Amino acid sequence: MKPPPFDATPFMRALATARVAQLRRLDPVAAQRRVLARLLKRAAGTRFGEAHGFAGIGDVAAYQAAVPLRDYEAFWREWWQPAYPVLRDVSWPGVVPYFALSSGTTSGRTKYIPVTAAMVRANRRAGFDTLAWHFANHPRSHIFAGLAFMLGGSTALEQVAPKGMPSVRQGDLSGIAAAEIPRSLRRWSWPPAELALEADWDRKLAALARQTPASRVHVLTGTPSWLLMLLEQLPPLPKLELLVHGGVAWGPYRERIAPFLPPGCETREVYPASEGFIAAADAGEGEGLRLNLDRGIFFEFVPVEELGRERPVRHWAETIETGQDYAVVLTTCAGLFGYVLGDTVRFVSRTPPRLLVTGRTSYQLSAFGEHLHGAEIEAALLAVAPAVREYTVGPVFAGARGHHHWLVESEAAVDAAALDAKLSALNADYSAHRQGGQLLAPVVTRLPPGRFNAWMRAQGKLGGQHKVPRVIADPARFAAAAASLTARD
Repeated sequence: MKPPPFDATPFMRALATARVAQLRRLDPVAAQRRVLARLLKRAAGTRFGEAHGFAGIGDVAAYQAAVPLRDYEAFWREWWQPAYPVLRDVSWPGVVPYFALSSGTTSGRTKYIPVTAAMVRANRRAGFDTLAWHFANHPRSHIFAGLAFMLGGSTALEQVAPKGMPSVRQGDLSGIAAAEIPRSLRRWSWPPAELALEADWDRKLAALARQTPASRVHVLTGTPSWLLMLLEQLPPLPKLELLVHGGVAWGPYRERIAPFLPPGCETREVYPASEGFIAAADAGEGEGLRLNLDRGIFFEFVPVEELGRERPVRHWAETIETGQDYAVVLTTCAGLFGYVLGDTVRFVSRTPPRLLVTGRTSYQLSAFGEHLHGAEIEAALLAVAPAVREYTVGPVFAGARGHHHWLVESEAAVDAAALDAKLSALNADYSAHRQGGQLLAPVVTRLPPGRFNAWMRAQGKLGGQHKVPRVIADPARFAAAAASLTARD
C-alpha cells in the first residue's frame, strides 16, 4: 500500500477550526428543531410519514403526539420485515442501500438496522467532528500525516436484493463504513481491503500484526476489548497521536491499554451505534460526551421508570435535566422515528448537552425486584476488582429466592462479600431485598484468562462489532452461558 501522498493536516485543521467555532455557537434547542423539521419534510411522502401525518406536524409536541415510541422489534415487525430486503419509500424516501447487522448482545437475535445514504453522510460528518475536537485540544497534532487505522469486523457485505432489483447489501457496520470511504481519503486509511475482508478474527489479527506499517499509524479506532487484543500483537506505534474508542465502557481497559500508547497519545471516547453516531467527547475524559445535535438525528430522552407506560414523558434538548437516568429515543435520517435505542444515559450538562452512558435498558438485573442498573453493576465490580478483564452476571433461582452469579475473568480473586456490600451501598432496592431475604448473597466464579474470548469465538462472535454481554437477565440464557463458560473448569 502506498503511503499518504502528503500531510493533509494543515487543510483539515483549518476545516476543524471552523467547525469547532460553529459548534460552540450552536443553540441546542434551535438545532434540534431544525433537524426534526428536515426529517419530517424528507419522510412526509413515505408510507410511515403518510400514516403518521408528517405533512401536518409543526412542532415537537405535535410530533410526540403523532408518533408513539417503538423498539426495534416493533419497527421490524410492523414496517421493515414485510418489505425486506428492498425497503422502498417505507420510512425513508428511496431504497435503503444497506442494513447493518447488529449482534443482538442482550437478546441473542440478529437485528437488521437500515442505513441510508443520508445516514452514511451524517456518520462521516460526525466522525469528522470527533477529529475537530481533537484538533481543538491538540492544535499541534499531525494526525493526517499518516494512517488512520479502523479496527472492525469483516468488511464483506452480502448482496441480498433479488436479481434485477436495486442493490441492497448487509453486513458489519464497519464494512458499510469501509465501502463508503471517499476515494480521495483511502490513501490515509488502514487496513487495505484484502485484510479488512478477513472474517476469521484470529487470522485477521495475526495478519494485521505482520503487515501493519506501525511507524505510519497516527490514529487508531475501535472497541476497547478488541483494541487490546490487537495491541498485544502489534509492534509499538511510535507516532500514534489519537486512540478513539467506543462501544463498551472504557474503565476496565484504560490501565491495560495505557502501556501500549506512546507519550502524548490522546484517548477520545465516542458513542456510536448501528442506528447513528450519537455523541463524542469534546473535552477531557470523564467530562461527558457531547450530543451530535446537527448530524441527522433528533433526540428524545424518556425517564427509565416511564418506559412501558402508555404515555411516557418524552424530554428533548429543551427539557432534559442533569442527574436523571434516561432511555435514549432516536428519530433519524435512516427512517427511524420514536425509536427506543435500548441505551440509558445521564446528562452532566445541558448547554451543551453532555452525557454519560449508564447502560442498557436490558442491562438491568431485577429478577428479584432489586432494580440494579448497568452503571451500578459496573461501578461496584470495578470498585472491588479493578483488575477485572471481562465479566457477565445473571440470576439463578432457588424456588422463590435466588442469587446473582458473577462470572469474572480477573487477574486476582474477587471478594464476593465486598461486592455485595458495594452493591448495597449503591442501590437501596438491592439492599432492601438482601435484608428481606428474597435475594441471597452473590456467587462469584473466577475464570482463567482468555475464557470469554474462547466463548465468543465458539459462538462466531469474536471481534468486530460483537461485545461480551455484561448482563444476561434471562435465567435460561444465562444458565446456558454459565455452563459453557465454566465447562472446562
